[in-house]
Amino acid sequence: MLCLTLGLAPFLPEPHFFGKIKWLLGGASSMQPMDWFDLVLHGFPFILLLRLIILKLVSKNAT
Repeated sequence: MLCLTLGLAPFLPEPHFFGKIKWLLGGASSMQPMDWFDLVLHGFPFILLLRLIILKLVSKNAT
């Protein structure tokens, strides 16, 4: 739920996180420190989700 709410907010006209990723893939020209912080802030829930999935897979394989 955290990824869907905090990670993708605001939702219109496009999710903020996807806009920042497109900007980054486009060369990140004129990206200021506040934009980088915003990218990290909106991306953090996805990092936590990826970490949780990896930990679950590792513990499942260990048993």
